[in-house]
Amino acid sequence: MEGQERPPRKTQKMQKLKPYEEKTSLVPVRPRLVLDTSLFVNPETQSRFGADVEQAVRNFLDIVRRNKIEIYMPISVFRELSHFTSKEALVLFRQEAIVRAPDIYNLHVPAAILHIFIRELRERINKGLRIAEEAIYREPTPENLRRLRQQYREALRSGIVDSVEDLDVVLLAKEVGGAILSADEGIAKMAEALGIEVYSADYFINRYTKPDEEQV
Repeated sequence: MEGQERPPRKTQKMQKLKPYEEKTSLVPVRPRLVLDTSLFVNPETQSRFGADVEQAVRNFLDIVRRNKIEIYMPISVFRELSHFTSKEALVLFRQEAIVRAPDIYNLHVPAAILHIFIRELRERINKGLRIAEEAIYREPTPENLRRLRQQYREALRSGIVDSVEDLDVVLLAKEVGGAILSADEGIAKMAEALGIEVYSADYFINRYTKPDEEQV
């Protein structure tokens, strides 16, 4: 109202903002990797970590602990790994790794990936049929049968995600935002199409170990 003085405004003290690096506690991001069994059972990659599968698992876990790496493995892949190594090595692995299935009901994958996969699968099936047709005219000798199996397998399965276990690796990596450590060509191909980084065993060893630490 006129003639009345307004009460003085309460002044708030302006706080001096600290620089971003001072007011925010930045926690170092741990490397996050999703693993496939090929790392331990593929003879070429397994030999980079140890003389056998169990020793490869143990040496790999030593590297993981030293570098504070966060590792994941789909439960389907872990079951697969259990056929190749001891219970003791599996217990050690479970202590370091997060073992779980990808959330397939809430995870979204671009339709283009499915489109490309089906188109490539159709081409491979047609190639497999041609191989089978050519084999009809050969003698059914053991050598010819062996060659047929090899050619048919390469036509249909080489360089493509051909199992639930392989697909689980790719989906879990997409879900958790991790890179994939695998020697499987099919996994690497689909992962790269989804923008997921893929580590080879050689790259992993060169990045996280010193020359004198290999196969401790």
